[in-house]
Amino acid sequence: MKKLVFLFVLSAGIVGNLYSQSKNSKPEFLKLRKSEWVDSVMKTLTPDERIAQLIMVAAYSNRGEEHKQEILKLIEEQKIGGLIFFQGDPASQVELMNEYQAASKVPLLGAIDAEWGLGMRLDNTISYPFQMTLGAIQDDELLYKMGVEVARQVKRTGLHMNFAPVVDVNNNPNNPVINYRSFGEDKYNVADKAIAYMKGMQDHKVLTTAKHFPGHGDTDTDSHYALPQINHPRARLDSLELYPFRRILKAGIGGVMVAHLDIPALDSTGVPSTLSKPIITGLLKEKLDFEGLIVTDAMNMKGVTEGNLPGVVDKDAILAGNDLLEFTEDVPKAIEEIKKAVDAGLISQKEIDRRVRKILAVKQWVGLDKYGPLSTDNIIEDLNTSKAQLLHRSLSEASLTVLKNDNNIFPVKGLDTLKVASVSLGAETTTSFQKTLELYAEVSHFVVPVDADENAVSEVKEKLKDFDLVIAGIHDQSKYPRNTLKLSEPALELISDLSTGKNSVFSFFKNPYVLNKIDGIEDAAGLIVAYQDSEISQEVAAQLIFGGIGANGKLPVSVGDKFSSGDGLVVKGGIRLGYTLPEAVGMDSNILNTRIDSLMQQAMDAKAIPGGQVLVAKDQKVVFYKVFGEHSYFDTIRVKKNDLYDLASVTKISAAMPALMKLYDEDKFHLDGTLADHLPSFKRSNKADIPFTDILTHQARFQPWIPFWKDMLRKNGSYKWWTIKKDSSARYPIKITDEMYLHRNYPKKIVKAIRKSPLREKKEYKYSDFFFILAPKVVESRTEEDFSEYLQKNFYKSLGATSIGFNPDYPQNKVVPTEYDFSFRKEPIHGTVHDEGAIMLGGVSGHAGLFANANDLAKLLQMYLNEGEYGGKTYVEKETIREFTKRYFPDSDNHRALGFDKRRPNSKGIVNNTAKDATETSYGHTGFTGIMVWMDPEEDLLYIFLSNRVHPTRDNHRLYDLNTRTQIHQVLYEAIK
Repeated sequence: MKKLVFLFVLSAGIVGNLYSQSKNSKPEFLKLRKSEWVDSVMKTLTPDERIAQLIMVAAYSNRGEEHKQEILKLIEEQKIGGLIFFQGDPASQVELMNEYQAASKVPLLGAIDAEWGLGMRLDNTISYPFQMTLGAIQDDELLYKMGVEVARQVKRTGLHMNFAPVVDVNNNPNNPVINYRSFGEDKYNVADKAIAYMKGMQDHKVLTTAKHFPGHGDTDTDSHYALPQINHPRARLDSLELYPFRRILKAGIGGVMVAHLDIPALDSTGVPSTLSKPIITGLLKEKLDFEGLIVTDAMNMKGVTEGNLPGVVDKDAILAGNDLLEFTEDVPKAIEEIKKAVDAGLISQKEIDRRVRKILAVKQWVGLDKYGPLSTDNIIEDLNTSKAQLLHRSLSEASLTVLKNDNNIFPVKGLDTLKVASVSLGAETTTSFQKTLELYAEVSHFVVPVDADENAVSEVKEKLKDFDLVIAGIHDQSKYPRNTLKLSEPALELISDLSTGKNSVFSFFKNPYVLNKIDGIEDAAGLIVAYQDSEISQEVAAQLIFGGIGANGKLPVSVGDKFSSGDGLVVKGGIRLGYTLPEAVGMDSNILNTRIDSLMQQAMDAKAIPGGQVLVAKDQKVVFYKVFGEHSYFDTIRVKKNDLYDLASVTKISAAMPALMKLYDEDKFHLDGTLADHLPSFKRSNKADIPFTDILTHQARFQPWIPFWKDMLRKNGSYKWWTIKKDSSARYPIKITDEMYLHRNYPKKIVKAIRKSPLREKKEYKYSDFFFILAPKVVESRTEEDFSEYLQKNFYKSLGATSIGFNPDYPQNKVVPTEYDFSFRKEPIHGTVHDEGAIMLGGVSGHAGLFANANDLAKLLQMYLNEGEYGGKTYVEKETIREFTKRYFPDSDNHRALGFDKRRPNSKGIVNNTAKDATETSYGHTGFTGIMVWMDPEEDLLYIFLSNRVHPTRDNHRLYDLNTRTQIHQVLYEAIK
């Protein structure tokens, strides 16, 4: 026994030595306690007014005139020192603070609880991730940046002090008041994160307070409603709860907030720590050597008010050693009681003055010695900048924690082999998580509400059996990720059932502690913790699953016996397109949004186009993806992101060229080869010896085009009897319209017409469709596969580009119409290819016929920018991409690459087919229907412009006249910082 006692005393001695091993970095404001400004203010204050400087009352910007007058009365009559703002909106808060400051004898210190940013209290502001989410992040620099940004926002709303960060070590999963507000259970991680956040704020002149001293993490009572008791011995408190406080004090934090706690090991009297002289003066001031600002937790909380009278309790808090009283309920009474204590000798006037000087020094440090009112102009825009929003996204991405990834189930690969389903548990409708999954693959969605009964769950479970991969999102119905679980028993059984399979991925949008309440989830093949149910967390989790981004977060708390603090797998991302803000890749979102919107609106106002889709990606991240206008001028169908556009000649580089490049890799297509090598009927034609290098660069002397449909007409305008029939049949299978069917042999006549067409005299660049009409036959001659099926199998399906294809099988309200064809089809063209030659070939050709939305087309084009790779798969060899996309005859007037277009200066050196700042290595193509796509390898920049400028007639050239497409393209370069 004596030995044990000796060891305890020794350990206590070691702990005692920890306090004195190194001194704290003193808060900067302490240097100003005897400044000229502080001296001048002190001279103007009466004893009562000095006491009033120690008081901060609650203010709201959403409570109307009566509340405002109450605050003004306290300011004017009691001369209070500060305000802590709660609910409201930024503009109203600034206006009120301006008015309150104007009424105050001494500038008011303004504070706010902004643990996760202004969104904790104010409408129309950003809520950054909760601290437990941040605890998963491995890069503390991100928390510093958050501190910098929160400081900027706090100051913009007229305030100077943030009651943050929380440095409580949350080692009690059932903690009802700290929990997700803590950085976690690891004291080292808590300290590191808190210091980084604090420094970001204080480096930018916002005072912070470490809370809730001496540690509120291991409680199961909410101090708002009762006084929690912590019964740990002193040694445990010293080694765990107090550790982050010691660290952050040493790092120079300006303030500490004291909690309402009963801690017998520190004060055996049972009084709340807020009123405890042994805890505040004895421990915090003397042993921990803290000279900064000591603030009480709110003095209206039951944890301190129970059994204590207003005013008296405030006096006791001052006697215990606090400098600033937060949320005093009865200001006159508090001043009266503190004054009585001074008169009774319980505290000296000198000590009161010392604390007042400390508060005034803080006011000078935050700039209140040079106070000026703030403007509310553009305040919402100022608070919600793109930089601030990008930080939010970056924090959410960095927090993603992968706890299971059996057999590298994600990033998901082999999209062409998978039938994918998503199920959102705890949601009422399709979620942002599910909608983001759609960006990568075709996904069937299911929703299981919180209260789903057995029949509803059984129906979903049965349907899920048909899928190769099930992606489940587990959602929270609460604004805050509390340690609660409200899912019905059948819904929980579904989770457990899915977890037993090897084809299920879970993304958990709840407090990680809740994982311990779900049987078997630790057995799932894939498990991601996203910590909270925000729209951004859902979006980034979906991107992680398909490899748009990676993950390296670590679990900040233990989850029963299932997972330990620090668990987390590294998953590499960046194999597919990501979706983020322009600033993430060094582009200016304001330039992109305002100028592209303006140019599109100009085009729509001029009736150059009814609407369109514009997508911009840089560094394989989609940073601008918007839709504009309507399908036509005559209806009200708004353009949506999944609507299909007729790609016209962009089909050449989206269908013919990928197939030819793949065949080139396989030694089945040669650039020095000829049409005669692939199509026997061309062996004795005038085109037999022309090499593909000339053909693909449009210098093969081919005619530009032939209006094949006109060859079917008689002189009276009717069709020759054997060409077109009103009904389909074996001999007339090619559908032109519902009442026009073309003879099955007519495509051969098209080939024959091309074969027999005369060559142009001069070998020079002249754009021609001829070869690309023949391209499917060239491909089929080497693959013995249907051209369309070959492309789906080798490119589109595995890319996840599910909308790209010929003859789209989509409802008409999902396909944007093109022209009213008065000449050939005599009807509006809607859902079928616009090009007459392509429709006569059954809608499938190498020169026109493809439909797609911008997002799916981007996957194919990004593969080009990636020099043949996408989604972890090589489609075309790097050298082949380079060979086909370079300017092939640089010493000639021909600007073309092989199949691709290049920058084309005119005789005066002016480039007008693309942005003037596009690089020489850039390439792309345009389409007759109003399409433009362009890729710039040097900038890793992708641009897609989809429109239907031919609606209602191809004679509409306003899009060309306005030069909208290339003007928008130029905006991209100007947005690159």
